[in-house]
Amino acid sequence: MCPNAAERRLAAILCADVVGYSRLMAEDEAGTVGTLTDYREEIAVLVRQHRGRVVDTAGDSALAEFPNATDAVECAVEVQGVLRVRNAPLPEGRRMEFRVGIHVGEVRVEGDRLYGDAVNIAARLEALSEPGGICISRTVYEQVRSKLELAVHDLGQQDVKNIPEPVHVYRVQPCAVREEARRPSGGRSRHLRTAGLMAGATAALVAVGVALTWPTPLDLLIDAGGIAGRPVYPPLPDRPSLVVLPFNNMSDSAEQEYFSDGITEDLTTDLSRISGLFVIARNSAFVYKNKPVNVEQVGQAKTRNTP
Repeated sequence: MCPNAAERRLAAILCADVVGYSRLMAEDEAGTVGTLTDYREEIAVLVRQHRGRVVDTAGDSALAEFPNATDAVECAVEVQGVLRVRNAPLPEGRRMEFRVGIHVGEVRVEGDRLYGDAVNIAARLEALSEPGGICISRTVYEQVRSKLELAVHDLGQQDVKNIPEPVHVYRVQPCAVREEARRPSGGRSRHLRTAGLMAGATAALVAVGVALTWPTPLDLLIDAGGIAGRPVYPPLPDRPSLVVLPFNNMSDSAEQEYFSDGITEDLTTDLSRISGLFVIARNSAFVYKNKPVNVEQVGQAKTRNTP
């Protein structure tokens, strides 16, 4: 091997870009830069938590490298979920949404920079994504479909700029990663019965949460990274707020822990789609996991405007 040859390696590349960045800057430059800085910090934390690294943040874009496709897709789904929660209290015209594209391939490494078709294809996939959405290549899909259950839409072969061969593209539905695919089929009916009981309990919890917190939201810090740091207090929403507290695993098997966590995440995601509600992020709710909780005390907590 030539001693001066550039390093090459396989990597999963995530490319993200802000939708309508020029318009946002024209309307409020200072506010847009501040929001972009905050959101990039959120993204950087999540990238590190999924064993990745941020390679570049030129302009309004972000480029990250991961050791495998699974980490990259899980990170992208969580990023979009967290940013959706951060955007919820903002006026529609001031929300900052990202498109995300992911591809796996060989990259050329020069210092901290990455080059090659893997980077270029990820960027083209990002351009095909919807605001707040994720597009992945067939290469990525083949590597994650047996590990993650994904709600996807097959876009078929797509001709993309400056790439000689068409790229097979899948559009991933936001917050669609599920662990259910790993469950043995024999316990499905029991899980469905358990899910029904959990859903009934959650309906009661939601009602209590709305009643106790309206018109003042819950005092739950939206900490996308799940780590200590300078607190971020979102603007007060003018609508009822609620939180889905973590379900307890009532079975004798610790392996079923993912099921109770999955129910909590699913309900949080579904409720967040209701425009009349402000739903607290799952990361904030999970600070109460495996702890004795007084629902009334949680509901009476106040949201502060300053750290």
